Amino acid sequence: MNKYRYNINNLDCANCAREIEEALNERSDFKNASVNFSTCKVSYESEKEFTLEELNKIIKEVEPDAYLTENKVDNVKKEFHLSIFLIAIIISAFTYFFDLSKNTKLVLYIISYALLLYRPVINAIKLLLKKNGINENALISISCIGAFLLGEVMEGIMVISLYTIGKLLEEKAINKSRKSINDLLNIKEPYANLKTGKTFKKIPVEEVKINDILIVKKGEKIPVDGIVVKGSSLLDMTALTGESNLVQKNINDEVLSGSINSKDIIEIKATSEFKDSTVSKIIELLETATDKKSKTETTVTKISKIYTPLIIGLALLIAVFLPVVSNTSLTTSIYRSLTFLVISCPCAIAISIPLSYFTAIGVASKKGILIKGSNYLDNLSNITSIIFDKTGTLTNGSFNVSSIEITDDNLKDKYTMDEIINILIKGESYSNHPIANSIIKLKDIEVDNSDVKDFKEITGGGISFTLDKKHITIGSSKMCACQNDAMIHLNINGKHVASITIDDGIKANTKNVIKYLKDNNIRTYMFTGDKKDIALDIGKKLEIDEIKYEMLPQDKFKYYENISKLNDITVFVGDGINDAPVLKRADIGISMGEVGSDVAIEASDIVIMGDDLAKITVAINISKYTKKIIKQNLIFAMTVKILILLLSIFGFANMWMAVFADTGVTLLTIINTLRIMKKFR
Repeated sequence: MNKYRYNINNLDCANCAREIEEALNERSDFKNASVNFSTCKVSYESEKEFTLEELNKIIKEVEPDAYLTENKVDNVKKEFHLSIFLIAIIISAFTYFFDLSKNTKLVLYIISYALLLYRPVINAIKLLLKKNGINENALISISCIGAFLLGEVMEGIMVISLYTIGKLLEEKAINKSRKSINDLLNIKEPYANLKTGKTFKKIPVEEVKINDILIVKKGEKIPVDGIVVKGSSLLDMTALTGESNLVQKNINDEVLSGSINSKDIIEIKATSEFKDSTVSKIIELLETATDKKSKTETTVTKISKIYTPLIIGLALLIAVFLPVVSNTSLTTSIYRSLTFLVISCPCAIAISIPLSYFTAIGVASKKGILIKGSNYLDNLSNITSIIFDKTGTLTNGSFNVSSIEITDDNLKDKYTMDEIINILIKGESYSNHPIANSIIKLKDIEVDNSDVKDFKEITGGGISFTLDKKHITIGSSKMCACQNDAMIHLNINGKHVASITIDDGIKANTKNVIKYLKDNNIRTYMFTGDKKDIALDIGKKLEIDEIKYEMLPQDKFKYYENISKLNDITVFVGDGINDAPVLKRADIGISMGEVGSDVAIEASDIVIMGDDLAKITVAINISKYTKKIIKQNLIFAMTVKILILLLSIFGFANMWMAVFADTGVTLLTIINTLRIMKKFR
């Protein structure tokens, strides 16, 4: 099964995008077809290779104006259609304001209607003849022609004029949102400077081969992943990780495509072609992210299938039965049913919901958070429990001695710092404990521990031994009978000599992240293969609700299953390498750590491009705000439509108000959606 992806042009209706997607999925030759209105992309899987001509024949059966291309094209028809629209408005205005004969007025009005409605009518007829039923082109055509036949000539012209203007403004707003998001995701360098001898030449980035030597000037993006072979510079990796701090890169350092060279010229050796580079994977991930639809989108899609037929049925009932049950004339009832039709197009909802998710995913990516689908973004705000792998996620995996405080002032024998360190190293050299390893790193020498006698290791306490006939104890405050809060202590012959503070390796912001989760009623867990004492110490410091220790990889999978049965949405956060099985199984798998890790991107649903755990809280906040915007759009659109529908039945709404309920509401919901981008700048 091969995957295919094309650009779709002249697609200015979200409801039409849905109809094209459904038509493709109904055919046996297409699998997992998706039409992304926000990005104007069509993707599908198929064992058969279709030509563009064959694909466009299928597309035009649903939407006559739309067509597929391999590359983006400019819509050259727009200026022509706008000119016709302006001519029609001038003719109708001239006819209305000047004293002309009745027949002349009629002819000029018919010409105006023909110019204004020729595209909607043709498209509606094509669609009707090709079995796909009625869409907004048919609804607006029926309404305006009906107004003309009822003698409301200028009202019909005003309706189609306002509708057209609304569509132009709507298209402009959509294009602005698309451009804004594309600007956020503009991380690809279109060319590369290929070194040839003592000079270089510009080539398309797609032509770069592995081992090519590329020159990257100040202000240019790294075109493909590579290794610095000459020079050094500072790179801006904001587009990849969301971090604003510049990163120093020297000879033999790896550099990732999409990073911006902010200082000096460097030369890199390409380690990947563009199609396999970090930036290419990120772009592909983002372009396909909204293909995985949320429950809200799926529900709206199901409702949309019956919405328009239902409205048409109600409009017919109004036209037929309103004169029967009231004193309303047949002409008035038909006018009200036509007004009812104008309101019925579901574009406000069909556009604003996917656009909201697409905008949010784009904003998240700018902050170094790659979200693979609208469904994962949506579920982030519904998390009930979250499981963290310890090493590489909550901690950086290593302990370090941050300070040693000598407290032997009252002792007969005085110890220098060097003597203290030697005693610590000699004793800890017999232990494999991570804390012991951090102490041994205090000196880069080969340890001579031949004079250490009677070594003992007390689980959860520390160590004891004899050195130069002195009894040495190194361990916890309880073992060394000390009230100091330092992690471990040194006693010699029962006297406290020094306190050693160990940096336990907990990542910055971790405590704040755990607090945020607990404040939001999200239960926290920690999985680790570490020993019990280390796990409990870290868990206690972070105030994690439940801790599982001394776990094998299969244990993590088993315990995840147990926890997920007790919770609605359970997240697993790991480093994306040894946690891959659980990341794939989780309701939402979040990997973090090395930028560009293939395993991380493939195994998880959300990728944190860096080590900042706080980005999880940012992602949750983006999810919550996006759902808030969607809720506002849904309530606003449905309230206005229902209100004007009811007003039209009782004769208090005209077609102008109906046009506002369609294109006006759509425009306002699009503008409201753009608040997501402003909120998380």
